[in-house]
Amino acid sequence: MTDDAPPPVVDARGLRCPAPVIALAKAARTAAPGSELTVLATDPAARHDVPAWARMRGHAMVSSTEDDGVWHLTVRLGDAPVA
Repeated sequence: MTDDAPPPVVDARGLRCPAPVIALAKAARTAAPGSELTVLATDPAARHDVPAWARMRGHAMVSSTEDDGVWHLTVRLGDAPVA
């Protein structure tokens, strides 16, 4: 992935809690440490759930924005084991 390529996207639009975090965790299992993943979610709970998941797993939130009812939540994966 080049520096200006967008992060891989986990499309969780239309899914309700806890499905967006489950989809993110599944994608993170095969992603390299230091890579970024962006979750697209329409469930308002995701704006709280994704940062909490990232913090508990040793990852970092890069950005959190909302556009027309869709949350764009980008996480940078750390070196912690992904569960």
